[in-house]
This record gives sequence, C-alpha cells and structure tokens, in this order.
Amino acid sequence: MANKMMAQRYYFNEIIALAKANDRQDLVDFAEYRIEVLNRKSSNKKPTKTQVENEGYKNIIRSALTTADEGVTVTELQRLDDTLGTLSNQRVSALLRQMVEVGEVVKTIDKKKSYFSLAVANEVEGE
Repeated sequence: MANKMMAQRYYFNEIIALAKANDRQDLVDFAEYRIEVLNRKSSNKKPTKTQVENEGYKNIIRSALTTADEGVTVTELQRLDDTLGTLSNQRVSALLRQMVEVGEVVKTIDKKKSYFSLAVANEVEGE
C-alpha cells in the first residue's frame, strides 16, 4: 500500500511538472489536491492490533533479557518466559530482528548460533 501511494505521488508530481511547462493550471490544481489527499490518508494511520501485541511482546523480551546473564538463543529466551513460549520461534526471531535494527538488542553469532542480549546504553549512543 505504501508503495502504491509513493507511485501515485510520483506520478502526480510528474503531472505537475508537465502541466506547469504547458501552462495548464487546472491540471496543477488537480494534482496538488490529489497529493494533499494522499498526505491526509497516510497521516491518519494508527497501529494495528498485531503491532500493539508485538510491542507487548517486545516489553516481555526486554525483561527476559534483563534477567539473562549473557546472550541467549531464541529457544532459551522462550524458556525464560511462559508467554514467549507460546509464540513460534519465527515470530520471536522477527521481534528480535526489529529490536536489533533499532539498537535495543545486540545480536552475536558464535559457531553459526545467534545469541541476543540487551544493548548497553553506551553502545546505543555510539560511545
């Protein structure tokens, strides 16, 4: 959906450029209005039910990683908390990947095994 809106926005900007070159203010006005509609549509989004659920699971992952002394695998993490145990390995891995991307969690690979631990505040700030 986001790609479709980006494509529409791109085409409307192209229409504006061509219409301005040909002195067609009516087309410029139309394209600018359509871009405004796209902007309003994208600004009214709220998180989905799954996104809200995932934030709750991320909080559980943070607290479970706090109790772990060192890096843990996904399976070990699921054993630390019963709620995480009900989720699939793939879902927990996806949540951890998201947390790694924003710098909350550090992923370490040792002998083809991935270990996860909380990022230290200094690592996040880049010190």
